[in-house]
Amino acid sequence: METRPGNDPKSGSQGFGLIFRTLRYRNYRLFFGGQLISLVGTWMQQVAVTWLVYRLTNSTFLLGVVGFWGQLPSLLMSSFAGVLADRFNKHRIIIITQTLAMLQASLLAFLTLTGNIAVWHVIALTTFLGVVNAFDMPTRQSFVLEMVEKKEDLPNAIALNSSMFNSARLIGPTLAGILIASIGEGMCFLLNALSFVAVILALLSMKLPKRERAAFSQGGMLHGYREGIRYVFSFKPIKYILLLLALVSFMGMPYTVLMPVYARDILHGGPQTLGFLMGASGLGALIGAFYLASRKSVRGLGKWIPSAASIFGAGLVAFSISRSQWLSIVLLFFIGFGMIVQMASSNTLLQTIADDDKRGRVMSFYTTAFMGMTPFGSLFAGSLASKIGAPITLMISGIACAIGAAAFASKLGVIREEIRPIYVKIGIIPKGESDNQPAR
Repeated sequence: METRPGNDPKSGSQGFGLIFRTLRYRNYRLFFGGQLISLVGTWMQQVAVTWLVYRLTNSTFLLGVVGFWGQLPSLLMSSFAGVLADRFNKHRIIIITQTLAMLQASLLAFLTLTGNIAVWHVIALTTFLGVVNAFDMPTRQSFVLEMVEKKEDLPNAIALNSSMFNSARLIGPTLAGILIASIGEGMCFLLNALSFVAVILALLSMKLPKRERAAFSQGGMLHGYREGIRYVFSFKPIKYILLLLALVSFMGMPYTVLMPVYARDILHGGPQTLGFLMGASGLGALIGAFYLASRKSVRGLGKWIPSAASIFGAGLVAFSISRSQWLSIVLLFFIGFGMIVQMASSNTLLQTIADDDKRGRVMSFYTTAFMGMTPFGSLFAGSLASKIGAPITLMISGIACAIGAAAFASKLGVIREEIRPIYVKIGIIPKGESDNQPAR
């Protein structure tokens, strides 16, 4: 078997050596370790915020409001942030955004631990974090290639990012449930603030080659933004991937804001139940991420996008019917699996097929579709749940995701046809290979 540049014989070509092959890059290894610690804190804070708001207000609508304001900036600012990511030093931008996120968590911890926290504080600070994330996410996504150096290792790096994110998602909510039940939400916020030290130190320790700053094209930032829009919506594979992602983010992803309602009112549990539910979703996502990391090629991911979205949608429908804690936990495992496989596969394909000088803008639209649509979905889900109940709301969401997956699947032929020349150009498909090969 041919040895690819990304496979170190010492680590083996199978098993863990294949899954974790990108960790041989020092910069990515630093990033992976720092982010893993930080993301555990991030998930602790996310669970604690939803529980705090529901404890203070008993309102599903306000849960949706907090989710809306926390993610609205991604819709409004991510595209502009993508232009900045293509023009300026991504490393410096990420250090700034991570420092600001640490400040947000520190303020939230101070207000909660001193007993002065109010819902408007949570909304304001969540909105501030949303602004920070709007600049952080597309920059961090497009920064991955600078850390791994070789483009053939990009799919593995993105999958490992997802595994890191979901390892934290497995650990963080469980710890949050224990801490909330014993000493309250404030300690979750404090530990999150401290966790940012790890990722900031990791970023400062990196040794990156000097890169020439991209020159502004005629018309400056506005022209760059318009150029990105034209590129994204004129290339069908990118357009279809983003449209399905936006639909799932609007209709499906807001299921997380309704988890406190399920944990307390439907499954008759407490914060520990909430932690187990979120942890199960994180475990499913982690398994999905490891599966993607074990793949040797980006080929075949196109068909996984609608398949994973279908699993996600069907899982939501089944979860909406369940009244058993254990069955709900099992279903959330599949929901998490379907969610991350669709999201990470979309991410990998977008970064693989995007032009190098437009990757930041493409990933900004990915962030807009992924995070920017979620606030409206959160507001919609919270409002609808307050009128017809959380179970029926989730059932409608799951059906919509399944319909979107079927529509995307009908476009797979067009997507493969337009992606093939890019795969040939960058060496993923050997020149002259027949189309009668495994699906791409």
